[in-house]
Amino acid sequence: MDFLWRGPSRSAPDPASIVRDVRKLEVTSRRFMDSPALGPYPSLYRGHGIEFSEVRLYQPGDPVQAIDWKVTARMRAPYVKRFVEERELAVLLVVDVSASNNFGTRGGLKRDLAAEVASTLTLAAMRTSDPIGLLLFSDRIEKYVRPARGRNRNLRLLHDLVSVEPKGKGTDLELALVTAVRMLSARSLVFVISDFVGRGDLTRPLLALAARHDVVAIDIQDKGESSLPESGWIEVEDPETGQRAVVDLADAGVRAQFEGRAAARDEELEGILGRCHIDLVRLRTDQPYQAGLASFFRARGRRRLR
Repeated sequence: MDFLWRGPSRSAPDPASIVRDVRKLEVTSRRFMDSPALGPYPSLYRGHGIEFSEVRLYQPGDPVQAIDWKVTARMRAPYVKRFVEERELAVLLVVDVSASNNFGTRGGLKRDLAAEVASTLTLAAMRTSDPIGLLLFSDRIEKYVRPARGRNRNLRLLHDLVSVEPKGKGTDLELALVTAVRMLSARSLVFVISDFVGRGDLTRPLLALAARHDVVAIDIQDKGESSLPESGWIEVEDPETGQRAVVDLADAGVRAQFEGRAAARDEELEGILGRCHIDLVRLRTDQPYQAGLASFFRARGRRRLR
């Protein structure tokens, strides 16, 4: 059993605090989206949103990277591949709201970081006129909002994210992935925003989702989940089961065992996502998330340009 320090319990939000939180998230995401750090790419999402169209004779000005060398060798004349961009790419945010996200030791709670990331991704979808939806999950599906467009879409989804009072405490990521496959009819870009605690073997549901959609995993972490201070005896609690224990953090063996398990979890997750050909973005509560998202967006932009 892996234990985490208890984070503050989440009380039912009042309407005034919900409005404040939503406005704060919107302002933060707009500042980031207006930043020059993202680069001059016209579409941040459509790194894979292109379809093969045809092969035609090379014309002056065509990029060398577009040359189809096999066809060129066979026809003994330069030919290039042409692609067309998909007109629409629906976006679905699959956000983990289980109890393990009510945790943070530096810079804020994991649930707050997840909300900021979701706000930024929502605004990015709106700026590219892509439909966007939301799936909130714990050990059950807490809420599903189908992808759609709308001038106030960002506010609607942020309100749902901030005001949700999860009925479940545990995590059933497999259920969330299976539900996403069932709900999405058109090819979509799916962001899975989670701490991936208690995930189990997700290879099969991830493969099923990635077979039809473009999937990106955003791993939300806190430094306290991978590195323990040398602080003596403390009481810890599993946030999803409520099980408690007293451990001696002055014991180097205890700290080494905890950190070894955390490293093994990270390595296992990387392996699963790698086998499924799914991008992984790792973000931490004690570090600005903007750099990690900007790097991801730039990488997708480069793939799109190629």
